[in-house]
Amino acid sequence: MSLFDESVSAVPAPRRRMPRGTRVGLWSLVVALVALLGISFLPTGFVIQQPGPVYDTIGEVPDGEGGMQPLLSIPDAGTHPTSGALDLLTVQVVGTPSRTASWLEVVGAWFDRTRAVVPVATVFPAGQSDQQRQEQNAVLMTDSQTEAQAAAFTYLGYDVGVAVEVVDIAEDGPAQGLLQPDDVIVSVDGAPVEGVQALRRTVTAKAGAPVSLGVLRGDDDTEIEVEVTPTEGDDGTWLLGITARDAFELPFEVSFALQNVGGPSAGMMFALGIIDLLTPGELTGGEAFAGTGTISVDGEVGAIGGIRQKLWGAVGAGADWFLAPAANCGEVVGHVPDGLRVFAVSTLDEAVTAVETVAAGGDVDALPTCTAD
Repeated sequence: MSLFDESVSAVPAPRRRMPRGTRVGLWSLVVALVALLGISFLPTGFVIQQPGPVYDTIGEVPDGEGGMQPLLSIPDAGTHPTSGALDLLTVQVVGTPSRTASWLEVVGAWFDRTRAVVPVATVFPAGQSDQQRQEQNAVLMTDSQTEAQAAAFTYLGYDVGVAVEVVDIAEDGPAQGLLQPDDVIVSVDGAPVEGVQALRRTVTAKAGAPVSLGVLRGDDDTEIEVEVTPTEGDDGTWLLGITARDAFELPFEVSFALQNVGGPSAGMMFALGIIDLLTPGELTGGEAFAGTGTISVDGEVGAIGGIRQKLWGAVGAGADWFLAPAANCGEVVGHVPDGLRVFAVSTLDEAVTAVETVAAGGDVDALPTCTAD
């Protein structure tokens, strides 16, 4: 018995055509996906800021030869054991003027609260090359280390003095041929000069009148006197035509074993690390602190950029306490990660007080913090 009739041919059912509207929709989806894929790799005009490496100023860093070395060392001074952490924080930038972040990266960062999307001109000023920016940040880091030493030694009771070191001379400027790089300006119109800002105020007050400068020159610090007549800049300020920085008479030399980090924002944490090393006892009491802020010789803590990313960097490094410049409080409120306690500080004295209060188990609620206006 046969189950099939071989004389009968099987005719397949006719294929149903996809409705025109469905076909159009599918092709539209394919085109949209291809366009989205292409756009995602196009430059945007934005860069992304995100938490960068964290360094403990009283800890160690790689020495480049497979070992470790102290981040801060003071060879000629008696230092004391430390504990806990005094972390300085950095911000990484994803993108450059020649290769800005892609739209795919921007969208990802937009929904990540640890990162920020900012216009490229905010980080890279127009006309400034990557190399120029790196060189500028290196100078700012060097200056912050010098300021941190001066602030820390002043806090510890040393008289660090202050003068003005000439770094560069503007071509065809009023100081051309009169001043030289490495000259140290110690007086202006017969009075001791107390730093770059004080010199600038004096020049401004004289409104173009000649300024008499007492200068130490050469390895033997030969003292000479030169007279410079300032010129008026495009913005109405009076200029000597020099690039200068503060110079101090420091009691000890501090070595900083920190590579490839730029900018001025580590100043306060450097100063705290120096103070901890040079004072008996353990400043932190074993607690983990992180912080940021510029520092001046008189101990004033200044605002910095990227503080929201630094808050997240602190959490990632295991810090429980965060020292924030009071001037940055507007950016801190509402953006503090869970588990992190923030104290607002305006001076180095306030920063030390905050650390000591926590270390001693004191009333941390009495310490200033960032609050909404």
